[in-house]
Amino acid sequence: MPKNRDQHVQSVSCGCSSCEGILEEKQQSWMKKPLIIIAISTILMVLGLYLDFFTEEKLLTTVLFLLVVAVSGYTIIAKGIKSVLELKFNMNFLMTIAAAGAFLIGSGAEGASVLFLFFIAEFLEDYAGERARQSMSSLLKLAPETATLKNDGKNVEVHVHMVKVNDVVVVKPGDKIPLDGEVIGGFSSVNQATITGESIPVSKSRGSTVFAGTINEDGYMEIKVTRESDETVISKIIQLVKESQKNKSPTEAFIDRFANYYTPAVILLAVAVAIIPSLILGLSFDEWFYRALTLLVVSCPCALAISTPVSMVSAITSATRNGVLIKGGQYIEEMKNVDVMVFDKTGTLTTGILEVTDVRPCDDYSARELLEIAASLESKSKHPLAKPIIRKAEEEKLKLKSVSQFKSITGRGITGKIEDRVFYVGKVELMDAYNDLIINELNKMEEDGKTVVLVGSQDQIIGLIGLMDKIRADSGKAIAKLKDRDIKTVMLTGDNEKTAGIVGTNIGLDKYYSSLLPEDKVKIIEELSKGKEHIAMVGDGVNDAPALARSNIGIVMGADGSDVAIETADVALMNDDLSRLEYLIKLSHKTMQVIKQNVSISILIKTSFAVMAVFGLLTLWMAVAIGDMGLSLLVILNALRIANKNFS
Repeated sequence: MPKNRDQHVQSVSCGCSSCEGILEEKQQSWMKKPLIIIAISTILMVLGLYLDFFTEEKLLTTVLFLLVVAVSGYTIIAKGIKSVLELKFNMNFLMTIAAAGAFLIGSGAEGASVLFLFFIAEFLEDYAGERARQSMSSLLKLAPETATLKNDGKNVEVHVHMVKVNDVVVVKPGDKIPLDGEVIGGFSSVNQATITGESIPVSKSRGSTVFAGTINEDGYMEIKVTRESDETVISKIIQLVKESQKNKSPTEAFIDRFANYYTPAVILLAVAVAIIPSLILGLSFDEWFYRALTLLVVSCPCALAISTPVSMVSAITSATRNGVLIKGGQYIEEMKNVDVMVFDKTGTLTTGILEVTDVRPCDDYSARELLEIAASLESKSKHPLAKPIIRKAEEEKLKLKSVSQFKSITGRGITGKIEDRVFYVGKVELMDAYNDLIINELNKMEEDGKTVVLVGSQDQIIGLIGLMDKIRADSGKAIAKLKDRDIKTVMLTGDNEKTAGIVGTNIGLDKYYSSLLPEDKVKIIEELSKGKEHIAMVGDGVNDAPALARSNIGIVMGADGSDVAIETADVALMNDDLSRLEYLIKLSHKTMQVIKQNVSISILIKTSFAVMAVFGLLTLWMAVAIGDMGLSLLVILNALRIANKNFS
């Protein structure tokens, strides 16, 4: 059947673009086989029915129906027999019994139709179910198979597998970027929707990071390759999305366990329906045997079995389209139960990048002169505070001055000579001369959660520079949305009480913990878990990995370029958009709602049809066409709504 062949082909595919091309060709060529089987079986079935209704050719009619069984029912019967030998009674076994029983009581037409219609049902299920995976399959085509390699001054088109790290590739306007890399020449806008879900193109220039599968909108770029084709972010996403389908949710696992008991129970019930009325009540054995066969067919758990997995695939598809990578159905199901959302501060609720917020000169110096002196000295330093000060000077288009006699004073700051004058940049302890006015200004800036750097000469302090890890613009709104859903919000940070308090108050957190080591964060997660709360931890996936692992769900933000983040997380947000958290919760609730609908519809219709079968109000034709094939398609179409729903 389609399902098994598809799984077999996928199992031998390595996931690279060339293999996926072969996979697609195999799938397309294989699709022809069931269509040929259906066509041949249809002709045989029509001929058999014609002879059955309008002639007395019983032998030829039986032969035609047996040919239908041989053509369309061979794989079903083979899998049914195999399941018995393995003591695993599945739906193929039910259909085999029903068909064999129909032939035994002289209903060859219905026996053949059971297997024929079941084959069509399986084919249509796979065909319809494939739509739920189309978005994932399209990922395989995102990265181009060729790249334009710059080699000895010439541009040569080669397969992406031939391109190595540090090679330079050329990307023209409108082309897809073939490999992850760093821009070393040119500038452009790049559509990164395939990776981050962002619809607005992002400007890229020298030093910018770009990803395979994203689209170069309007400029020429030369890119130094940083990852080979099988190590790109998009290739990792593809692999993880494939693996996510193997991770079953609790609901899926329960239905699987239920099916193990359900099928034997149905067989026993059918045996009882066939035997008891004729033995005890003296009713027609053939009539009740037929009803038992109909009961077997209508009780086939196809729709129930696929109701959850097809919904989960559809949800994972929706998430992938929205820049969210979910590693399995269990995390979709768990997300609706979350009642505590725990956040790391740096890089999650804040940008994680220190920025200069204040340049406050004293005496005769201007703000530009103060920044120029500080940046000139910091250009010689490797301290983390150096980069934001230099970056601010570059933004202001300041020209850095030459520095001599540079010296780093551990734990206090730096000093150096500029134009025959000695200057200092660092903590207040480094300065020999300061007054109450400067100290008051420094204290005020620190109370606002800023890191303060003093700049001074040999005889005076010439100014203060304030730096801060800025709160994300969407943090407050995201927290408010979570609180509207009665989700408690907590922040864990290694920063001091003052800084943590400023962030917590500004964005409206319910609670925050400060001055924490990584192991302290784990202890707090464990304490929160004691109250039976379901906890989701949101972080950067690196220094808070232990806390992420201890939570019910670990969510990593900004994972577009981080291998560690993608591998650490249960859920990875491929950009820094905190609104994706509310989307995840909505997706979870909608998915579980659809699953409940599918399971309820399946049980209701199956139960109703089972009662009808026992009372002789249902034929084998109706049981297969409506109770099995029709219901399965209904379940699939309902699940597909998840992938196409707008959760904004």
